[in-house]
Amino acid sequence: MARADHGPLYSGGMAGYHMPPDDFRRYGHEMVDWIADYLERVEELPVQSAVQPGDVRAGLPEHPPERPEPFDQIMKDVDEIILPGVTHWQSPNWFAYFPANSSEPSILGELLSAGLGVQGMLWSTSPAATELETHVLDWLVELLGLPDRFKSDGGGGVIQDSASSATLCALLAARERAASDDAELTVYTSTQAHSSVEKAVRIAGLGGAAPRLVPVDEQHAMRMDDLAALVESDVADGRLPILTVATVGSTSSAAVDPVREIGELCRKYGMWLHVDAAMAGTAALLPEHRNLHDGVELADSYCTNPHKWMFTNFDCDAFYVADRRPLIAALSVLPEYLRNEASESGAVIDYRDWQVPLGRRFRALKLWFVIRHYGAEGLRHHVGEHIALARELAGWVADDDRFELVNGYSDLNLVCLRHRDGDDPTRRVLDAVNATGRAYLTHTKLDDRLVIRVSVGQTRTERRHVEALWEELQKAASSNVDNDLG
Repeated sequence: MARADHGPLYSGGMAGYHMPPDDFRRYGHEMVDWIADYLERVEELPVQSAVQPGDVRAGLPEHPPERPEPFDQIMKDVDEIILPGVTHWQSPNWFAYFPANSSEPSILGELLSAGLGVQGMLWSTSPAATELETHVLDWLVELLGLPDRFKSDGGGGVIQDSASSATLCALLAARERAASDDAELTVYTSTQAHSSVEKAVRIAGLGGAAPRLVPVDEQHAMRMDDLAALVESDVADGRLPILTVATVGSTSSAAVDPVREIGELCRKYGMWLHVDAAMAGTAALLPEHRNLHDGVELADSYCTNPHKWMFTNFDCDAFYVADRRPLIAALSVLPEYLRNEASESGAVIDYRDWQVPLGRRFRALKLWFVIRHYGAEGLRHHVGEHIALARELAGWVADDDRFELVNGYSDLNLVCLRHRDGDDPTRRVLDAVNATGRAYLTHTKLDDRLVIRVSVGQTRTERRHVEALWEELQKAASSNVDNDLG
């Protein structure tokens, strides 16, 4: 694809090829307008991108431009090449996977973070980045009703990029605390846990025999008798159990493991307990859902993702530890060029020691903006609305003799359903709804049966969007009947 030669954009001089401040102001205003317009019209766009593999690259030049190109041309290509290849996670008709929410205050916080360009690896490299993060995560402990031992005057919190990184850090801290050089180490989680647990075991180099996948009960929660039997057997065989990951709100069905019982078993055997509440933890904003955190006071670490259901754009995972020492011992490496007086005083937190990479962005700004804009009241209102909409949808499904709820109803924001006639009709319903472009759903398998997942939690989803989805599901089910009769 050829590009016209636009000639030089700028006259050079002291600014060279940099964008002049006046141009930045103008294009910045236009970009904010573009995003605002996008958010207003996104529900009119097909939710899932319809491009074919290679279509986006085919629209791009083979070689990078030699000469500067006008910003207007860049934005023209955004509209004509990039936007058609976007699947719209910010659509209120997004019911797939999980929410990956954004909001206007979060976007503005991200913009400010980009403008400041902070590299917050050490307290000394930007004190505000560290101290705001510490403070906002203390706020989140209060908002979610988490144990005080996770506050900064105890263990403390840190923003990771994702729950996957939180799981890896928990595993590394658990291995550090176990301090064993010769024993075969074992890690436990349920068959319904997120794949990040097995991935963390691989990254940590524990070997393919280390992860123990524990069977689940009829509610798809970890079976305590099976967990206890596995641990006892491993100990008897000379292995060293170091970590159990309990899930609060599994990906497939929003199942909740018995955290308190797991925690008591972990204490008996000296295991680290990590609680993964990636999406469901947000529900604890509502006091009536604080039961989700029953037993979390026994946990060594905990995480939840504001970037899933708390209106904060990706990436933002809140990871807490009850004791920071094993985590820092596992991850701290101090070359001479990072030494500084503040760190050596012991009076500050250096978050580089709480994560795998050295560098880190100023993520706390967007979470701070969100909490201050919405307030606890606003956050509770919108999360409560999502749960109420999911409950209403579950009622409609239960009253329709063509569908059945799977695993009952989780009482959170995920509704799992299937066609009563089996996997093939269920697949046809799923494909038919997605083909309309008016909604997007994804699937899972529970008890070896295909299940449609409806995740209600996108920032701007309202009752009318859930009603429209239900109409599409009913139409697709009726079409199934017609096809079978035909």
